[in-house]
Amino acid sequence: MLPVLLDLKFIKIYTFGVFLVLAFFWGSFILWKNIRLTPQKEDEIFDGLFFSLIGSLFFARFFYVILNFNKFGFNILKFILINGFPGLSLYGSLFGGILSLYIFFLVKKIDFVEVVDYFITPLFIVLAFGKLGSFFSGSEVGVKTNFFLSIKYVGYDGLRHLTPLYEAIFFCLGAYISYRLLFEVRKQKITRGFVFYFFCWYFALTYFLFDKIKTNSLYLIPIKSGQTSLSFNFMLSVLILLTFSFYFLYYFRNFIWAYGKPAYNKIRKKIGRSIAERSEEAAKADRRAKTE
Repeated sequence: MLPVLLDLKFIKIYTFGVFLVLAFFWGSFILWKNIRLTPQKEDEIFDGLFFSLIGSLFFARFFYVILNFNKFGFNILKFILINGFPGLSLYGSLFGGILSLYIFFLVKKIDFVEVVDYFITPLFIVLAFGKLGSFFSGSEVGVKTNFFLSIKYVGYDGLRHLTPLYEAIFFCLGAYISYRLLFEVRKQKITRGFVFYFFCWYFALTYFLFDKIKTNSLYLIPIKSGQTSLSFNFMLSVLILLTFSFYFLYYFRNFIWAYGKPAYNKIRKKIGRSIAERSEEAAKADRRAKTE
């Protein structure tokens, strides 16, 4: 892995920082392309974007400090000096960014639900670039594995899962799906805000799948079940995943019933026919036994 992409002696260019810049550039570009499809003012939308970035950074740090309070205490300098005491929470970042964006739109009298769907594809792009940066810089490390897709990290023993790369692929897929869903929203085939709800579900699903194969103690909370520490990210992902799964089941209940009922009836008829055939065969066998 390559934490420092370029060392010019008087300045170091970090790999993760380069990918963050690329994430911001491409995310902003996709957002601009999306907003052009709407009657919204581009300057207000991008003002909201920059305001949400400030909130995102603050809450990312705040969540991390709260979850690792034993390391920070009430020392404000440790909170501010992120280079000396590194650590950010991705869930905290998303919460802070969404909350800040909602407050900004509320002040500007912009309908949050009407606009938020246009932010989702850019957000997936940003997450994908961020995870690629984590992979190439070695800032996120997977657990030991014998899987054929594995890599050796400096300072870690054995071969490790390519966890951040897996997540980057998932987020790229999420960007594609959300982009398609956005046009379904524009065609009024699905309700506004649906792409945002899809993001919450999909992000939680990604963390639910891959959190257990990460070697990362940054986000562990001091709760133990037997001998296993419980990850804050994993528990929150389960809660969000279940919540939005129930929402989607309710939202698509008519669709599920319309297509599920014929299948259910067909299966029920097959089971009934099978039971009837077995009963008839048993009756025949019983009659033969009596005649003999």
